[in-house]
Amino acid sequence: MKKSSKIKFEIINKAAAKRLLILFIILMVFIFIAYIALMWMPGKSYQGPLAVMKTRQKIIEEQTRRDVKILAIDIGDRNVFAPKKLKQASDWISSEFEKCQLDVIRQTFEVNKQDCDNIIAEMKGSVAPEEILVVGAHYDSVMDCPAANDNGSGVAGMLAIARELSKKEFEKTIRFVAFVNEEPPHFHTENMGSLVYAKQCRQDNDLIILMLSLETIGYYTDEKNSQRYPFPFSLFYPSTGNFVGFISNVKSRKQLRQVIKHFRQNCDFPSEGAALVSGIPGVGWSDHWSFWQVGYPAIMITDTAPFRYQYYHTEEDTPDKLVYDRMAIVLEGVEKTIEQIAVPVVK
Repeated sequence: MKKSSKIKFEIINKAAAKRLLILFIILMVFIFIAYIALMWMPGKSYQGPLAVMKTRQKIIEEQTRRDVKILAIDIGDRNVFAPKKLKQASDWISSEFEKCQLDVIRQTFEVNKQDCDNIIAEMKGSVAPEEILVVGAHYDSVMDCPAANDNGSGVAGMLAIARELSKKEFEKTIRFVAFVNEEPPHFHTENMGSLVYAKQCRQDNDLIILMLSLETIGYYTDEKNSQRYPFPFSLFYPSTGNFVGFISNVKSRKQLRQVIKHFRQNCDFPSEGAALVSGIPGVGWSDHWSFWQVGYPAIMITDTAPFRYQYYHTEEDTPDKLVYDRMAIVLEGVEKTIEQIAVPVVK
């Protein structure tokens, strides 16, 4: 090779290397900005041994264990293909809300010539009643599934929180809503109960400041490599499924950070959060999605369902699979978070 050709080759190589370095730096800056914008959360996820259960947590554990059994065993498969069971579940949830001395109404709509009910229980705020915090969970099951975790755990958790908060007074309004028709074939359709409800709220000009969806919250494990994710989130999040997840869309990231902050201040339990594009698998897989469709901020609280729980949507999703003591710790943390957002009235 001639000397001049060798020099030109070296110059080209140096220029190519420089371009690659610049592209790498740009990529790293983009990843950093994306992480700060979407995955950075205030506070730190709790690490270390869990403390001995407190009295309130033991009460929640007892209540959720009983209520999951009622939904999954005593009632069982509950959906439009088992209408009597679906009605039995809605009646039972309504009666539990009524025991809390809450105002309970049914939002009834017809699907395939069958009445379907969302059950709404409201605690009217005394200072800013127009500001509404919705706490929701779907009570229907996928076909041929007892649905202890998906979503008996969410309904049981919602009821446990309602029993405690109904004893208190808050500045803002809290609505507890049990949604029908979250599961297929109604999932992400016009007949999805939470979408019917969210659209009605928007039509009524309700000022919903936040919606919290309790979705499949009962399973936690310290087994290594028990947690999975859609690519590339395994690069950023733990591989052990012992944490509770808080998931929002990008528009709800301000509210997500507020919720995570309160939870971590009040609960010594591992927690992870992310504000993500709704099209990523798993991100929009529950009733919070419905509120996004009409412009309300909403967050899913979850054990990550099929990304951890091997019995998801199977006949093996039974009450004995749930980890009630850990779920109770999570629920107490969520309960305290709701209290801080709704603002207790001091007498």
